Amino acid sequence: MEYNTTREAMFIPEYGRNIQRMIQYICTIEDREKRNQAAKFIINVMAQMHPGVKESGDYKHKLWDHLFIISDFKLDVDAAFPPPPPLSLSAKPEHLSYHDKEIEFKHYGKNIALMIEKATEYTEGAEKDALVHAIANHMKKSYLNWNRESVNDELIEKHLEILSKDQLKLHQDFRFTHTNDILAQNQKRKPFRQGPERNFNKQGFPKQNFNSQRGRNKPQ
Repeated sequence: MEYNTTREAMFIPEYGRNIQRMIQYICTIEDREKRNQAAKFIINVMAQMHPGVKESGDYKHKLWDHLFIISDFKLDVDAAFPPPPPLSLSAKPEHLSYHDKEIEFKHYGKNIALMIEKATEYTEGAEKDALVHAIANHMKKSYLNWNRESVNDELIEKHLEILSKDQLKLHQDFRFTHTNDILAQNQKRKPFRQGPERNFNKQGFPKQNFNSQRGRNKPQ
């Protein structure tokens, strides 16, 4: 009996061993025209095995790449696409560079800092004032999510000036949204539940309907 552990390793196991054997066989075909026809036939079979690959625009390019990889780059055919370089399989991906800017006030988040940076580019006018006012109120909401015990409007205004490097300032007649109104809005938001609410208690056991039980136990 032959076990998989004793067989040769598969280059791309998703296609199975039979596809690999077919590709190894067409490498031995001497007639180039027949070898080209056999390669195109195997490409069609590979596409039928994984129909989801057709959703990508370059799926044929990927199939030809897989064909050459499974052949261990020994297949010589007139392909629709050039074979990938063998070293590309062992190449390491490029290093991703992370931003080196630290968030000065982490409870506001990165998006607030980006919004403030964008607001500094606006020209003076009603549109910029409305944007700055919205950012200030949003900063207060974010601050309350981090610290519900106390919030100081003057502190929020100071943080806005620090984050904008003194480029954004609130008008003297501006008034923040009241803290109680913000907390009330947060309490009104309830998590979305799909389907009817199940009749379970806090311990996870089904609630008992004592009224119905009394009716059942009532003597006839």
